[in-house]
Amino acid sequence: MFNTPFVVSFALLLSFPLLFLFAPQIFPPKHIEISIPDELDDLALFRRATLNSIEGGSGAISRLGTTNPRKKIAFLFLTNTDLHFAPLWDRFFANHDGLFNIYIHADPSINISPPGGRVFNGRFIAAKRTKRASPTLISAARRLMATALLDDQLNSYFALVSQHCIPLHSFNFIYNSLFASQFPEYQSFIQILSNESYMWDRYVARGETAMLPEVPFDRFRFGSQFFVLTRRHALVVIRDRRLWRKFRLPCLNEDSCYPEEHYFPTLLSMEDPEGCTQYTLTRVNWTESVDGHPRTYFPGEISPELIYKLRESNSTYSHMFARKFSPDCLKPLMDIADRVIFRD
Repeated sequence: MFNTPFVVSFALLLSFPLLFLFAPQIFPPKHIEISIPDELDDLALFRRATLNSIEGGSGAISRLGTTNPRKKIAFLFLTNTDLHFAPLWDRFFANHDGLFNIYIHADPSINISPPGGRVFNGRFIAAKRTKRASPTLISAARRLMATALLDDQLNSYFALVSQHCIPLHSFNFIYNSLFASQFPEYQSFIQILSNESYMWDRYVARGETAMLPEVPFDRFRFGSQFFVLTRRHALVVIRDRRLWRKFRLPCLNEDSCYPEEHYFPTLLSMEDPEGCTQYTLTRVNWTESVDGHPRTYFPGEISPELIYKLRESNSTYSHMFARKFSPDCLKPLMDIADRVIFRD
């Protein structure tokens, strides 16, 4: 009655609606769009944090009954998995109440277990979806900074870390190094590079002229997405609108698109290059990277010698944090925590 080609063609035609219906589940989009409501939520948060800092806010330094309160480090955890190293961080923070605050941005599309430890209770902030190599990671970091700025006027340094990060020193060592004379006073510790071989490919990932005129190629910078910023620079980040409009654009070439590694170093190198050290305090091993991810350390490699090696740098300073560690590294790290990592 019907010839075979006709039946096949008719079946394909009927399948098109089903393809459009189920394609997002079968082939999830590589790029996560930042919706207008999410953008408006962020802008409202950024405005509140900016105004709070200008006006002094409820967390102003001159508090009733407090004289010369000590400055704090805001630890900004950016994660899309459980915080596997929460017990190690809990030991790191022990007995240092009043010198730090913790803020956690966890991807709400993933079921993340609340981390154990008293210091993490109630520290999750209102979060949005995130994806590597997308502007969503920039938004998440800005959201963390704005929340920390708004929450406590004594937050003076803002350290962005991931679920794969560990501390390499004791809390006292890191705190005293940041607020003492070992480092240049009130500078941000952010890597800023300009002569990497892949810079042009990444610059034109959105189109050859997409970044102009705000970001000419000779002002385009690269750096690790994990940094320690001063309060002044955290405010620069959340106030920015001009560069954000460029870096939030979708990439035409997604293989060369890593906006989270370019936005912060480009912005701060344009706004205040002298206020940045140009280097990061987080040690990452890219010499043995796999599929664009840094080298991962596994339990059999954990030793005092590894910790000492990770602390080393090409300058006079010591690395404060390191990544990337597999979750099952927790036990061997806890075994050497008191006698190696926190013994300084």
